[in-house]
Amino acid sequence: MGSPEFALPALEALNNAYNVVAVVTQPDRPAGRGRHPQPSAVKQLAVGLKIPILQPASLRKLSAVTELAAYAPDLIIVAAYGQILPRSILEMPKFGCLNIHASLLPAWRGASPIQAAIANGDERTGVTIMLMDEGMDTGAILAQREVPIRSGTTAMELSDQLAHLGARTLIEILPAYLRGTLAAIPQDDSKKSFAPKLTKQDSLLDFRLPAQTLLNQIHAYQPWPGAVYQWGGKRLKILQAHVHPTFECDPSGRFVMNGLPAVCTSDGLLVLDTVQPEGKKPMPGKAFLNGQPDWLEDE
Repeated sequence: MGSPEFALPALEALNNAYNVVAVVTQPDRPAGRGRHPQPSAVKQLAVGLKIPILQPASLRKLSAVTELAAYAPDLIIVAAYGQILPRSILEMPKFGCLNIHASLLPAWRGASPIQAAIANGDERTGVTIMLMDEGMDTGAILAQREVPIRSGTTAMELSDQLAHLGARTLIEILPAYLRGTLAAIPQDDSKKSFAPKLTKQDSLLDFRLPAQTLLNQIHAYQPWPGAVYQWGGKRLKILQAHVHPTFECDPSGRFVMNGLPAVCTSDGLLVLDTVQPEGKKPMPGKAFLNGQPDWLEDE
């Protein structure tokens, strides 16, 4: 069970090592300018691998449970599927349901663990292979693998790294798990933290925050929902930036630093290296200033 690109390495690895009887993924969703229905990344791969595909709108419907039960799965693997599994499905396979979660649980339970780790300034993250229960990422842990978060790493880059790490870890531990020789360790709820689903509203940067916090958010929110500086009714997406400690100034005050646009924060300047004005293509900060004579004007 999976939908986005994060799930692709796991599906490929499982298909090479085991008999994958079916893939469950989200229904096709409208996308692009034409809003035409587009298949998930997992569906596209499954079509190429000639694996049967199920796309229920809701797993809580009896028809969806019955359709899945017809395949008599021994084990269900979940990787960023996008729906909560009801008890009827959790109890269906002989060996239960395992989840590949992109954090070191119990840290960052929820829908956006990769973005949360980067935005929070964490130095390390990783993947957890978890035995699923009815809670939100609360199941017992079968295995974990850590990686450092390098400075400047974006959510897209880290997601790709963790997707491959999760697939390798899953294949590594599955034989022992299926033999019954791998113990599951309960999570320590006292150390839990949460990463709720991101929304478009999360893209709006609050320049009352420290510059490094804003830079972390810029990295965390690529490619979605993006990081936006809103001024004068305009939305300026920030793609690359750096921090410049400087004099005190009012948050959101605009400056030019070494020929680049800069915005004041609570503890310095956030210098905008690459930006994307609303309705335009990405461009270097210097090119943006050339076409923006009112950058230093008061709103």
